[in-house]
Amino acid sequence: MCPSCFRDRYYGYRHKLSSWTYMYSTVIIDNMNTYDKILAAALRVLEEEGGTQFSTRAVTAIAQVTAPTLYHHFGNADGLLSAAIAEAFKQLFESKIAAVESTIPEMALRQGWDDYVSFAAARPRIYAAMMGRLLEGAHIEAADQSYQALVQNIQRVADEGKLAVSVQAAADLVWASANTASWLYVTAQIRKAPPPKPNVVDLIRESVMQIILIHNPDADSSPNSEDT
Repeated sequence: MCPSCFRDRYYGYRHKLSSWTYMYSTVIIDNMNTYDKILAAALRVLEEEGGTQFSTRAVTAIAQVTAPTLYHHFGNADGLLSAAIAEAFKQLFESKIAAVESTIPEMALRQGWDDYVSFAAARPRIYAAMMGRLLEGAHIEAADQSYQALVQNIQRVADEGKLAVSVQAAADLVWASANTASWLYVTAQIRKAPPPKPNVVDLIRESVMQIILIHNPDADSSPNSEDT
């Protein structure tokens, strides 16, 4: 995969983020039903403030509803936060499904990895809240679906005889490396530092691909071969 590919998919997510941000704008929220209005406002607060600063007061102000109305639909603040994070996972999964992927299993695996990391790069506060919820033991269907989509991509690689390790080991390694790269964007924001450079992200991805894939020494299969 060329060095600019992650950059291209990242900017594609930035474009999606702009559309999501527009969806959370006051004009659009005003035209939603009450449940969706509160949920969109909660996502906007997560986007701007993160999970630790999440407050129902901020949500009700954006959604222009009363606290009793919020509690009627979501029970309490934790119920609202759970619903917002589940919606964020749903958006991640649906965006991966909608993405145009290569018919070559190895390339599709790389593209899926890039899409996952690009989501975190474009929405680091929401990504951090999503992972925090999983660490608390929450079961989120869209998160399970995202992981199963990864396993299916890896199985297709295995079916072509190009997997050097078991499907489960490969899934664990890819999942771990994607989240490692994703956390670089979260920690950069915490440290008020520049985000990681695309070539650093590429190196993380390709290091795990070197481990899990069987490489043909006779083929010029290097992801950066077009630049050599």
